[in-house]
Amino acid sequence: MRMRTILQAFEWYLDQNGKHWSNLTDLVPRLKELGLSGLWLPPAFKGASGISDVGYGVYDFYDLGEFDQKGTVPTKYGSKDEYLKLIKVLHNYGVEVYADIVFDHMMGADESEVVKAVQYSFSNRLQPKSDIEEVEVWTKFTFPGRSGKYNDYIWTSKNFSGVDYDQRSHEHAIFEFQGQNWSPEVDDENGNFDYLMGANLDMEVPETVKQLEKWGSWFTELTQIDGFRLDAVKHIDFHYFKDWLKSRDQQIGRKAFVVGEYWANDLGRLINYLDESGNVLDLFDVPLHFNLYQASSSNGLFDMRGIFANTLVATRPDYAVTFVDNHDTQEGQALQSWIEGWFKEQAYSLILLRRSGIPVVFWGDLFGVPTRDTKGVGSGLEMMICLRSKMEIFECSDYFDHPDIVGWTSIVKIDDHSTGLAVILTNATGGSKWMTIGAIEAGKVYIDLLGHRTDKIKLNEEGRAEFPVNDGSVSVWICEEYIDFTSKVFHE
Repeated sequence: MRMRTILQAFEWYLDQNGKHWSNLTDLVPRLKELGLSGLWLPPAFKGASGISDVGYGVYDFYDLGEFDQKGTVPTKYGSKDEYLKLIKVLHNYGVEVYADIVFDHMMGADESEVVKAVQYSFSNRLQPKSDIEEVEVWTKFTFPGRSGKYNDYIWTSKNFSGVDYDQRSHEHAIFEFQGQNWSPEVDDENGNFDYLMGANLDMEVPETVKQLEKWGSWFTELTQIDGFRLDAVKHIDFHYFKDWLKSRDQQIGRKAFVVGEYWANDLGRLINYLDESGNVLDLFDVPLHFNLYQASSSNGLFDMRGIFANTLVATRPDYAVTFVDNHDTQEGQALQSWIEGWFKEQAYSLILLRRSGIPVVFWGDLFGVPTRDTKGVGSGLEMMICLRSKMEIFECSDYFDHPDIVGWTSIVKIDDHSTGLAVILTNATGGSKWMTIGAIEAGKVYIDLLGHRTDKIKLNEEGRAEFPVNDGSVSVWICEEYIDFTSKVFHE
């Protein structure tokens, strides 16, 4: 069984030209050849900011780029027909597709309503700052451009528990509606982190739950999607997705791949969410991302022996989705924690060339981010993706015994033949490390897949050798008999 590798098929600063779906469709053959097994697509529904909305400012779940709303028919990424065509082409090439779902909030309401509410502190959402007062809030969604097609439900203040703006006073504050409460089963940052932005969906309201289920059924049937990336799960009742995902599994006819975004550099919070949610989904390994970030930005002072310390992949590997960077960690974003370019190859080796976890490759690392003058990682990343797609990893031995230089060896299977793999990397000065692959590889010659070293390393009778690495670099050593398949398959 080949190793799964997912591409996050977008970045925050993509052109706002409505061509992304069609551009991706043209890329599918090359993505398949590279060895990607699945694509995480950005939110497909119409956002409050129209053509410029990345997709997280949800306006109309049923508008996938079909109706003239918010000043545009297509979304930032294209039309409904182009989206459906992309999914079909990906499926024809045997590539799975995962939809980005945002159930925390809605934005860009069509009409305002007057409601009674209590103002709460931004830093403590359990601490009221006012008595009950009347506020004018944007919470009525009528979707005039869609005129009731697919679903004629009108969303009102009854579906939401709060907002962050009073139209009357023009005050920006957190308002909880009278008679509705923040869910207690959410992250306890700021006292209670149910509220994030916009009109906050209230999962305690049966009609809200019913409408989200109706949409889920419609969307899954229409798209034939293979799974989901769930946005902002720390802000949504921890038990909510159990039933929604159970229904989707029944529709799809198998267990869907599902990963949730719980943004917390705290392993305990992630473990608690998995347990509370019934282990119905995987989570992004945010603590690993921050370990990689520290390793790349601490001038070689980070102790590489602890690169996997307090991470999900080391603790609950069956539920860990690993990543290096994403759209939220990009420069200029609220969660900016961009990993330095010099350390990208090392970081990707740690998630692509090990057995545990499901790695996600970021679009910006593969293709670059032109608006930020950031280039892609380059051929080294492409070759590691390609290698992962062609091998199975079995036995693994770690050599995390030095503060700067660490490595591991594995027995792998390539084209039904067993061979070895040795990876060595550093966040500081280079050097070497004696590592053992196994007697089965005794006498064989290993070379650096990435080409950073031109040495040829011959394993001794024990299948052991001293493997070198350059300053601030990584080398991936494989038997020279298996080097041909790594010829570059991706071209500018």
